[in-house]
Amino acid sequence: MSSSSPPSLTRRRAVAAADGRWAEDWVLGLLEASGWRLVVRNWRCPYGEIDLLMGKPGRLLLVEVKGRRRRGPDGWGVGALGPPKRRRLGRAWACWQAEHPSWAEARLEWVAALVPLPPVVGAVRWFRLD
Repeated sequence: MSSSSPPSLTRRRAVAAADGRWAEDWVLGLLEASGWRLVVRNWRCPYGEIDLLMGKPGRLLLVEVKGRRRRGPDGWGVGALGPPKRRRLGRAWACWQAEHPSWAEARLEWVAALVPLPPVVGAVRWFRLD
C-alpha cells in the first residue's frame, strides 16, 4: 500500500496552497501600498507559522491571512481564529522574537485579514487579534 495521498486530496491541497498564496499576495500588496515593508513571509518553527510580518519604524504588524471562496461555517475564516490558533501564533511569535532580538523594542500589533477569493468579490476584512 502506498503512503502517498490520493490524487483528489493532493489536488485539494495544491489548490488550497495556491489560494493561500494568492490571498497573502493581495494582503501584502495592500499593506505595502500603505507604507509597510515585508519583514518575513511564511516563517515557520515547530510551534506554528507567521503568514506575514510587516514593519514600519518602531512597529511590527503580525498578519494572519485567511482566504475563503464562500462564507462557510467558519464565517469567512473568523472561526479559524479562536484560542487554539491564537496560542499557536503566540508561540510562533515568541520563537521568531527569540531569533530576532533586534526587534524587541518594536511595538507589535496582531491582525487577521479575511480575504474573499475569486470568484467572490469583496473587500479584505481586518480584525485586531491583540
